[in-house]
Amino acid sequence: MKAIQFAAPGSSFETVDRDIPEVPRGHVLVKVHASGICHSDAMAAAGFASSYPRVPGHEVAGTVESVGEGVTRWEAGQRVGVGWFGGACFECDSCRRGDFITCSVGKTTGLSADGGYAEYLVAPADALAAIPEGLSFEEAAPLMCAGVTTFNGLRHSGARAGDVVAVLGLGGLGHLGVQFAAKMGFEVVAIARGSEKETFAKELGAHHYIDSTSSDVAEELKKLGGAKVVLATVTDAAAMSGTVGGLAPRGRLVVLGVPHENLEVSAASLVMGSSSVNGHASGTAKDSEDTLRFSALTGVRPMIETYPLEKAAEGFDHMMSGKARFRVVLTTN
Repeated sequence: MKAIQFAAPGSSFETVDRDIPEVPRGHVLVKVHASGICHSDAMAAAGFASSYPRVPGHEVAGTVESVGEGVTRWEAGQRVGVGWFGGACFECDSCRRGDFITCSVGKTTGLSADGGYAEYLVAPADALAAIPEGLSFEEAAPLMCAGVTTFNGLRHSGARAGDVVAVLGLGGLGHLGVQFAAKMGFEVVAIARGSEKETFAKELGAHHYIDSTSSDVAEELKKLGGAKVVLATVTDAAAMSGTVGGLAPRGRLVVLGVPHENLEVSAASLVMGSSSVNGHASGTAKDSEDTLRFSALTGVRPMIETYPLEKAAEGFDHMMSGKARFRVVLTTN
């Protein structure tokens, strides 16, 4: 099979021929049809993988090729996705609490296990999510990270239908966040830089738009009664902090993007509003499956650009440059 790998920390992509891997007990061999490129894939290049060479990619969509001993849920031909969550150990304290996403022993696709920049990948059976009919492989792939992160962040935010929910940013995460929020029945506020994005935001389902370059975001949110939730998809710490004053009483800032700078928040604002700041990770395979089903049911779709697998380096550079509109997906023959 063809695979795209980082041979060592700091190295460039290289295309290699590998044997199709054996399938251990409890695992599944997936034939990859599409693999999303995520900014987090840069972690493998930067030296955060457990070992090298390492094949990156944690937004994988494909079909089951074969299953290992002991696997009963999956069978050849099923359409499946694999995300960040690469399987749990079922033995650590987190797993005993049922909090599988924080399992410190389980695998992380693309970092402690090879990912989707290849024609095949092996994953534990508990790492797979079923892809429903109605979603193409190319559409499903970004939902395994960008999709589940925004969907899960919203459904665990405490907001209820009819509440004001603001989505900060209209990029790879934000354009999905606005769609999910609208389909969940929230009164959606899109926040981004520039008045030219207003039409696009409303096409995605936003009811209101705030141009952060010409308005005080917190004050504009207050005019709407305050946001029950601000879903922060950007990587700008100052922009995140600037929304806290616009939270409704007991409102919540949910942080999805990771800025390089520390997030500075006024303690007085938090105390006086009984508000909070929470981080949110992506989710388990079950969360990804829920995301896929909700997307198929409601028409939520990522906006994508595709590149063939052999042009992974070109696609990766395009994504990292910030010029992609809005997710980049590698495809295999």
